[in-house]
Amino acid sequence: MIQSVADWAVYQLIGLDADTHIGAALNFFVYDTIKILILLFTISVVMGIINTYFPIERLRNYLTNHRLYGCQYLLASLFGGITPFCSCSSVPLFIGFVKGGIPLGVTFSFLITSPLVNEVAVAMFLGAFGVKVTIIYVVTGIVLGMVGGFVLGKMRLDPYLTDWVSDIQRQSASQPVIDGAAGSPFIHRLPSIVAGAWSIVKGVILYVVIGIGIGAAMHGFVPDGFFEEHLAHDNVFAVPLSVLCAVPLYSNAAAIVPIIEVFVAKGIPLGTAIAFMMATVGLSIPEAAMLKKVMTWRLIAIFFATIAAFMIISGYIFNAVI
Repeated sequence: MIQSVADWAVYQLIGLDADTHIGAALNFFVYDTIKILILLFTISVVMGIINTYFPIERLRNYLTNHRLYGCQYLLASLFGGITPFCSCSSVPLFIGFVKGGIPLGVTFSFLITSPLVNEVAVAMFLGAFGVKVTIIYVVTGIVLGMVGGFVLGKMRLDPYLTDWVSDIQRQSASQPVIDGAAGSPFIHRLPSIVAGAWSIVKGVILYVVIGIGIGAAMHGFVPDGFFEEHLAHDNVFAVPLSVLCAVPLYSNAAAIVPIIEVFVAKGIPLGTAIAFMMATVGLSIPEAAMLKKVMTWRLIAIFFATIAAFMIISGYIFNAVI
């Protein structure tokens, strides 16, 4: 249905030839934009319903006040998966977790998973790669958050938090959970949920359009064989190279997934492409700058190096199983 609309708009309404580079690029752009925005809005509504019945402060207080014998890493990763944040947007909430006294490893589980797995990433992956790859990606992102948080927690890195955090933790008092939605019928909550979903779509639509635009240009104009030559299956260093190249960059899922889709279409192994995406959305210079408020540079370096290593491992695993 969507493909038919894209074909009609580009090849009949505009009159471009399907065999030309510009025709193929514009068709890719129209099709992916419509498809992804529909998926994004739908999934944002579903996640809005989940967030309404599972507010942030409730999880924060629960993690602070209960011993969960390791399950806290899973809960933090799952919570990261249902929050619609990029890496920089996750940092303020991460700071709030640290200020609230939640163990550092648990806060890292949230920080790792949040930019990798959310409704934006799920919608984009469904549209680009289908259900099977999306499920594998989501599970990988959550496991990466759990294992990464657990490993970082075992390193006893609290001494590398800044003095500002220590001062705030001493002054911090527990706050009651405020659930404004409690007692309100679902039908009354639905308009605000839909409005919130539309707000998410509006917030990322520019990134969606830019990302798909770049992907469309690459799809239509980048010569065949360009990516295969540099990040091919037979290059054993392709995965770590892709991660190292991505770390200095910054983007969110809305902008990067269409580019990854073209990478795969041009012959890049899926695991290599996903490792590049993970590093782009999960590790960035702006994120490091924001984390400097709560971490010393040594802790930031340990965090980045550890998660980059897990991303590289994930890339190799993806390449082996898909």
